[in-house]
Amino acid sequence: MEWENQTASSDFILMGIFSHTPTHIFLFSLVLGIFTVALLANTVMVLLICLDRRLHTPMYFLLSQLSLMDLMLICTTVPKMARNYLSGRKSISVAGCETQIFFSVSLFGAECFLLAVMAYDRYAAICYPLQYPQLMNWNVCGLLAASSWILGVFDGIVDIAATLSFSYCGSREIPQFFCDITALLRLSCTDTSTFETLVFICCVVMLLFPLSLIIISYTRVIITVIRMSSGEGRHKAFTTCSSHLVVVGMYYGAAMFIYMRPTSNRSPAQDKMVSAFYTILTPMLNPLIYSLRNKDVAKAFSKVLGKGKSRE
Repeated sequence: MEWENQTASSDFILMGIFSHTPTHIFLFSLVLGIFTVALLANTVMVLLICLDRRLHTPMYFLLSQLSLMDLMLICTTVPKMARNYLSGRKSISVAGCETQIFFSVSLFGAECFLLAVMAYDRYAAICYPLQYPQLMNWNVCGLLAASSWILGVFDGIVDIAATLSFSYCGSREIPQFFCDITALLRLSCTDTSTFETLVFICCVVMLLFPLSLIIISYTRVIITVIRMSSGEGRHKAFTTCSSHLVVVGMYYGAAMFIYMRPTSNRSPAQDKMVSAFYTILTPMLNPLIYSLRNKDVAKAFSKVLGKGKSRE
């Protein structure tokens, strides 16, 4: 009866990714563990960068913005999924669905541009070290970071405006654990071909354009690093850049798989797995990748722990 009441309402139904079998209960507990680690790791990264003056540089400021975006992204999807799973309810209101779409799309777009800005920062630091203070001063850094947020929000507004104009006269069951724009396209009884074209154009702008800048930046960086005479400098440059490239590979690979495939080739099961990867797993991995291989972050963390122990 509860299920019939849900489907009869105007709410959407999130089918989720877990059932109540022992295996899925274990996987759900694992997701909660990943969520907790991501929440703590990203929060610690933001606080460390704010509190430690040695980390008050453009590179770490951009890293704090990435952690903030990851923190917001995972909080957009996991709490609602966990609440529905634990309560046995699968519904989400239209307003709640639109809110999830806005934040997930905005943060997705903002991270795309921010990763390109981070690549430019490394390009300027390694290829033009003497001019770096001018090329990446605080005004430029703040402007580029703000532009990433603004462009992401603009993309979110466009998608929300489009989905609000759709009619949903059939099934309202979303085969996902959160409201995803591509999943909603399948439920609409109106012609979405124009919007699908718009989504493809947005993906070219939000994905391929920043990715092209990243590739160009790191091609120049690799050439410069190879030519370095100092082995220590070469190792430090490769360590910093490799961490960023790992994050870029994970994020862009998953995003392009989700948003740049034709609708006819989409599989709900594949979309669920890849969406879980970039909305749940990647926000946990990003701060770990940067912190585990970064001596400055490790020193800042040790310093904060040392102060805490001395106060005790």
